[in-house]
Amino acid sequence: MYGSIFLNCWGSLITFSITFAIMYQVSIFPSQILLVSFFAALAAFILLFAVRYLIGYILYTPDDGLFEEFIEGTDENNSVQEEEDEILERDTNSLNQSSKMEFQDESSEEIAKLVRSMLSE
Repeated sequence: MYGSIFLNCWGSLITFSITFAIMYQVSIFPSQILLVSFFAALAAFILLFAVRYLIGYILYTPDDGLFEEFIEGTDENNSVQEEEDEILERDTNSLNQSSKMEFQDESSEEIAKLVRSMLSE
């Protein structure tokens, strides 16, 4: 379970205090104020067991094969993505190498002429 009985005690103490303060303002018999406050504290103590169980149920992480299958499926998707990235990288590298070769073949004078003609237009 999430939490401990110590949290139940704190919850019942807070409930007792709030109930006592509200009932004291109504100004009825002191014995009735105490009885109502104690019953409210007892109800809060028991209700907090259900609240703690609910919180524990929500935060529970199963260790069965379902989680492992999900992870394996994710790994397969990642491997396919990695293969696609490798192919894209190879294509990009081959394009970069071919463009470098084109510029190496041309002389710097031809490139300068091309740039001048583009600037004049």
